[in-house]
Amino acid sequence: MSTTHNLRVDGARLWSTIMETARFGATPAGGINRLTLSQEDGQVRDWFRDACEAAGLEVRVDALGTQFALRRGRDMTRLPVACGSHLDTQPTGGKFDGILGTLAGLEVMRALNDAGIETEAPLLLVNWTNEEGSRYAPAMMASAAYAGEFTVEDIHSRRDAAGIAVKQALEAIGYLGDEPVGERRIGAFVELHIEQGPILEAEATTIGVVEGGQGIAWFDGAVTGFESHAGTTPMPRRRDALNGFAEIALAVERIAHAHGPTAVATIGEAVIGAPSRNVIPGRIRFTLDVRDPKAETLDAVESELRAELDAIAGRRKLIIELTRIWRKEPVPFDAGVVGAVEAATRGLGFSHRRMVSGAGHDACNIAALAPTAMIFVPCRDGISHNEAESATQGDCTAGADVLLQTLLTLANAPVRAG
Repeated sequence: MSTTHNLRVDGARLWSTIMETARFGATPAGGINRLTLSQEDGQVRDWFRDACEAAGLEVRVDALGTQFALRRGRDMTRLPVACGSHLDTQPTGGKFDGILGTLAGLEVMRALNDAGIETEAPLLLVNWTNEEGSRYAPAMMASAAYAGEFTVEDIHSRRDAAGIAVKQALEAIGYLGDEPVGERRIGAFVELHIEQGPILEAEATTIGVVEGGQGIAWFDGAVTGFESHAGTTPMPRRRDALNGFAEIALAVERIAHAHGPTAVATIGEAVIGAPSRNVIPGRIRFTLDVRDPKAETLDAVESELRAELDAIAGRRKLIIELTRIWRKEPVPFDAGVVGAVEAATRGLGFSHRRMVSGAGHDACNIAALAPTAMIFVPCRDGISHNEAESATQGDCTAGADVLLQTLLTLANAPVRAG
């Protein structure tokens, strides 16, 4: 049997693959617009399927379009050790978000083939459908359905802004697969990803060993005042929804700061109902995203914010509504898989730090079903979800090497008795 502890990926080949797939949905500014289940997504899926089959992998597709590419192991009774991420992007996305993890998994398979190495357990490479959640809600919908959070029928019926249902879009690009969602079991999952934040780059650290994903709470809010004439309504008599919302925005910022440095809160949308230049706004709709690694902090931020909203409403004679529409609890990753990532990183000699993911990832859903961890590499200025998103060839190669060594450790681990 060939030795594996010195095995490395072909970094130039990985980089070439990333650049090759960037042509599917390429934008003039150097980014990618490859919304899930779009024609461009269909094209990159076809490319990915062909590349996996050329590497000797057995490719199957489930009823939500997720692609599974299996590399057989010496013991096919063992559950496969899986890796992967996604290939869809934001409308103004970059070349690395999701793509790195999926194509690095392909490069791992190619490197093992080149070295003639057969693992004990089989390996599985996954391209999850609709991680981004830009065209269809929710984000990470395929992995969430795989984990049992949604039914296939529910997801199939979700529609985009043009009224096109998920099932219809899957059929249009030829990726309405026949494998039942969640039927395929895995023994462990490792996802490589750019950090999408500034910490690794700022600390000149190569690898983030990710211990878990932070909790997320989403809210829909509304402020209702009274529409009246901008020129004839005295200031003391106004019930201005926009001014009330301005106080809310500042309160959100203040409360998040008070629970720093980990808590973050974002109002991503705010819309005036029936806006007019000379009418005092009577209604504002807004969204709120709150995140923290601790459930207790999410609770505290929500409680303090609701108290602040009550005070604003009373002071300004407004009606303020805040409805929590979704909450995902903080997700701790498996200590054994996290340890395998850290051991691989140390063995390769890369600088590293333990950290928590600020963004949601498919790994956060899979952690409910199988031992899971993530690997982060730096991205320039922490920028992601932007055409300027960038990472270096060296960092991408380092992350893929850590992924390779982690998968070898997990796939060749002795089977525990009992």
